[in-house]
Amino acid sequence: MISKRLSQKFSFVFPTRRQAWRWMLPIMLVLLFLSTLLWLPWQAQRMEANERQEQLIADTLWVEQTIRFQLGRHEENLRLIASEIASRDLPEKRLHDRLSALVRTNRELTRVAQFDTTGNVVLSTDDTLLSLKELTPESREAMETARKSREPRYAQPTPRDAGSGPASLDYYVPLFSGDTYLGVLVASYSMSSILSEMVPWWFAQDNEVMVTDQDDNVIDRRAAGGVGRNVYTHRRALDLPGVVLTLHTNSVKGEPKLLPSLLVGSVITLSLGLLWSLWALWRDINRRLAAEGALRQQVAFRTAMENSLMTGLRARDLNGRVTYVNPAFCRMVGIPAEQLIGQVPPMPYWAPEAMDEYNHRFTQVLAGTVTPQFETIFQRSDGERFPVLIFESPLVDDSGQQTGWMGSILDISDRKQVEDLNRRQQEKLQASARLATMGEMASTLAHELNQPLAAISSYTIGALNMINNAVQPERIDLGMLKPALEKASTQAQRAGHIIRSVHTFVKRREPSREATTVQSLIDNVMPLVELQARQFFVVTQTEIEPELPLVLADRVMLEQVLLNLTRNGIEAMQHIAPERRILRIVAGRDTGVDTQHSVTISVIDRGHGIAKDVAERLFSPFFSTKAEGMGMGLNICRTTIEFHGGQLVYADNPGGGTIFRFTLPGVEKGMPVAEDSAIIGPA
Repeated sequence: MISKRLSQKFSFVFPTRRQAWRWMLPIMLVLLFLSTLLWLPWQAQRMEANERQEQLIADTLWVEQTIRFQLGRHEENLRLIASEIASRDLPEKRLHDRLSALVRTNRELTRVAQFDTTGNVVLSTDDTLLSLKELTPESREAMETARKSREPRYAQPTPRDAGSGPASLDYYVPLFSGDTYLGVLVASYSMSSILSEMVPWWFAQDNEVMVTDQDDNVIDRRAAGGVGRNVYTHRRALDLPGVVLTLHTNSVKGEPKLLPSLLVGSVITLSLGLLWSLWALWRDINRRLAAEGALRQQVAFRTAMENSLMTGLRARDLNGRVTYVNPAFCRMVGIPAEQLIGQVPPMPYWAPEAMDEYNHRFTQVLAGTVTPQFETIFQRSDGERFPVLIFESPLVDDSGQQTGWMGSILDISDRKQVEDLNRRQQEKLQASARLATMGEMASTLAHELNQPLAAISSYTIGALNMINNAVQPERIDLGMLKPALEKASTQAQRAGHIIRSVHTFVKRREPSREATTVQSLIDNVMPLVELQARQFFVVTQTEIEPELPLVLADRVMLEQVLLNLTRNGIEAMQHIAPERRILRIVAGRDTGVDTQHSVTISVIDRGHGIAKDVAERLFSPFFSTKAEGMGMGLNICRTTIEFHGGQLVYADNPGGGTIFRFTLPGVEKGMPVAEDSAIIGPA
């Protein structure tokens, strides 16, 4: 019993093996992470040191090769001059000029001199050296070795600490004509000039450069960036015949330092952000997968779109010569690309009947201007004509220079068919709208027709009663009979006028435009407007400015616009006070700067106005605030006005209500009106 209780007690204190692993695994991972953080800076320091050392070795090798190449080039020139001296083909003056030019163009050369067999100067670029007796023992030894071996040699330069002045490197070229010794040609280099001229400035800024002999005595040095720190060094032997010189480079950079405080902060920050990083990584992976999927879909979509491209592309140079066509353009005109490339006008796809238009546009191309967008016709190789829409823009190269013109060509045959179908559908829709309008006015028309018909019936019955009640028919009082018949005739004309207005408004016909006055346009529609106004006890007022210009319009289409706008205004005032139910139709000249010949017609009501949410969709098809409305009235109105070259807008009436205003271009005085004014219909 006691052992069982102890086991139960200690089972809560000591974790199980699975629980221990669950704790040990994160701890081990964190320790591994921390050890990695401590090892990485040390490793980065070592890698940076190695990289600096390797870079120093590579740069030193490059500098050594540069010095050796330049000295080798001078050696070739001096050997060539020595051979010409030995062959006695080089006059003394020309030799002097040549040596002077060599010293002048190479600042590392201090002088070049020629000595005879006795050691006297034959020719020198300066007067500082008069005899070989003035040379150092090393130089005389090098000259003698060169004479014996008949090969050029360098003399070992004197270290700059020996007190003999600036270090100089002499190069001796023996002169032989056959087996006869003629003397020696000596070229002297300044070691400091060699280091300043042949060692790049960027290398000297980061490294101390020295030239040492076999005993590590410094011949000369260049320390533009300061004294080297002996951390990164390299030695490279200068392979020169007769001397032992070493190029020694010592970097001014020290070893990279660790940043303990930064590392501690990094450890704390990275430890705190470890869990967040894992969560962010999981989130980013999901986002990346989603983005990759979307990208694949987009690429597939773009590929499919490019493969199904039907737009023709044509490039022309500044002279109008075709330089490129794409397959879609070739299929469009039925002519292969090899027959179009290089073509100059006239083009094989030009239609003969439109040649004047083509030539005019080609003249514009040669003048440097093109029409950005225009429609024309092309012909296929079989002679079939088809309409095209062309977009033209300058073709500019990568330097910003215009090299030609780029055109996009669209075959709009289908669009023309759609426009024609749309025109017919629009005509049907307008006719249906007029019929719907008359259907909505049916009760009002019945009431208006019933009044004259009842009056006619009453007057006729009264006349018949007068005839029937007369004792002597030949003595009927015509003075009483005539007014009754005249009133009956007046009522009959009134009914006929209403019927004719309705018939003209709703009958199907081909649209046509003709010059008409705004007065007659408003007068024709006013009977139907007044019928609706009387139903809601609305007073109509018209204000027409005198001497307005004529407008080129389809009367019935504009009457439908006026009828729709006035009906909306009348219905908007049916729930306001009777004394405010006033509908005004105002016509006047447009006050715009460039619209002196335009006419503005406004329909003004004093109703409830238009809400903001309704205003956003006011002209949208099939949108209506009326339960029985089709939502096509205002859309048809705007399409009709835009077809006539105007614009339909609305604004809030300051006195309450709404103002619908549209403009119509006027016909200028003296402008001929075309007899054939048939229209295609609103687009």
